[in-house]
Amino acid sequence: MQRGSDRLSVHRDDEMKHELQGLLRSGHPTRTEEWHDPEPSAEDDPQVAGGPVAPGTSAASLATVRLELARFLGRSAFPATPRDLIRELRRGYAPDALVESLERLSRTSHYANVQELAEAVTGGERQTAARRGSR
Repeated sequence: MQRGSDRLSVHRDDEMKHELQGLLRSGHPTRTEEWHDPEPSAEDDPQVAGGPVAPGTSAASLATVRLELARFLGRSAFPATPRDLIRELRRGYAPDALVESLERLSRTSHYANVQELAEAVTGGERQTAARRGSR
């Protein structure tokens, strides 16, 4: 259905789409002024495309696990047991992998801050891996 306000005919519109198709699919910037293009990511930018960091993955260092735990747990959550922290993580809609890593911790332990919790989560995984390697 053609509207009366179109400046170009259907044929010219299709012709223009065909002309631009190569530019749009090339993967190169299509703007003439460089300042319009988005900046590439810097080397020290956090990786957000990979999704949440979960303990046990190759990208999970102590610092990244601590950062991920701190995003969902506030200062008011500490001192606490793993059960209390799991409840708090679920309230904050934390990723399942993060919650599951706390479920593996001892129920009798208490954590005063995020640093202690992150050390327990990442340290526990290293001990488990060492046990598996010795078998």
